[in-house]
Amino acid sequence: MLRPRASLRHPAAVASWRWALSGALIGLVTALVVYAPAAWLAAAVSGATLGQVELIEARGTVWTGSARLLLTGGAGSRDSAILPGRMDWRLRPGLLALNLQVTAGCCTPTPLRGRLTPRQDGVVLQVADGATQWPAAVLSGLGTPWNTVQAEGSLRLVTQNLSLEWAGGRTAVSGRAELTALSLSSRLSTLKPMGSYRMTLIGGNTASLELATLEGSLQLSGSGRWVGSHLRFEGVASAQPEHEAALANLLNIIGRREGTRSIITWG
Repeated sequence: MLRPRASLRHPAAVASWRWALSGALIGLVTALVVYAPAAWLAAAVSGATLGQVELIEARGTVWTGSARLLLTGGAGSRDSAILPGRMDWRLRPGLLALNLQVTAGCCTPTPLRGRLTPRQDGVVLQVADGATQWPAAVLSGLGTPWNTVQAEGSLRLVTQNLSLEWAGGRTAVSGRAELTALSLSSRLSTLKPMGSYRMTLIGGNTASLELATLEGSLQLSGSGRWVGSHLRFEGVASAQPEHEAALANLLNIIGRREGTRSIITWG
């Protein structure tokens, strides 16, 4: 004798369908999270930096992928510069944080590592101690004044206990970072190289920035501090007497001329 088919309104059948639907939704969400395309991360980076940092030709996923790094002057700017080769990243969830590892064949002898921790109204980036070296030419992509200076040389970045926090429209810095520009030159001067320089970021209640000349015919010095999320910097540029003519164009561009000196102000 044939038994009647169970009604879909039977409690057991309804529960079965609910479990099946829940399982399908969980599987879909898991797939979206695990296999989220790298383009999603590229869009997030572009939005967070107002278009000044772009990950183009992105491949892979949000968690493991690669792209080419493009620096731009932001919205409305026609300036851009691409880092040589591709950049690879690895993003892994940790305890209430995301662990990030970045490798660029041109610039990172060892992987650059960091830790992103969300806060109620912002995010904290902790950078592992290390040293990287970057081509100064990529700065031209950031627009004025770098697009005019067209710097050449290398930039060595060393970090020590560096931590950056963005919250409530303010930037807080702790730790230390040193950026050394080695054998720097510019298309505005026939003098090559012009010199080597060091910029030191020192964190604290009020983060400060110090610029000093290590060697060279172009003499640079200055200091600055962060006010909210903005840097206010004042510096002076001058040339050794025998090289004033070769550096005159550059001194006219990078600041306000006062006799043989050029006064540099940012912010």
